[in-house]
Amino acid sequence: MLHYLSGDILLTQARALVHGVAPDDHFGTSLALQLREHWPAMTKDFRHYCHTHRPKPGELWVWSTADGMRIVSLLTQEPALSHSQKPGKATLGHVGHALHALRRLIEKEHLGSVALPRLATGVGGLDWKDVKALIEKHLGDLKIPIYVYETYRAGQKANEPDAG
Repeated sequence: MLHYLSGDILLTQARALVHGVAPDDHFGTSLALQLREHWPAMTKDFRHYCHTHRPKPGELWVWSTADGMRIVSLLTQEPALSHSQKPGKATLGHVGHALHALRRLIEKEHLGSVALPRLATGVGGLDWKDVKALIEKHLGDLKIPIYVYETYRAGQKANEPDAG
């Protein structure tokens, strides 16, 4: 069940928080930066994973917090061409593949609820109406609460129906 909300995604009660990044991302802007500041070990683990596994756009990477929340990094963008450059833009193909992988993860791990932002529309450069259609296609028929944070409001807890 998709629920479109306004608020601060970091205050979610969902069991998994999803965001979009590029392979080898430095988590330097937007939600990724907030996640890096909140869980610095996650960024180190992500960099190690990328260095050893060389993931491709369209895949995902999962990290668990001490209290069992999952942080799911969807690889929606092209990697930077060199270490000193910024990641490339997202593509709808990468977002679609990553959302498909997210659906498989939700079903396999029996995740009870998921929160995600307007994926790939900031740094990624995609149009929200196109990404929203992909979210509806890949996640819309799931029977768990999927909280889509359409509008960011710092420090404001959203009213998440069926949270927990």
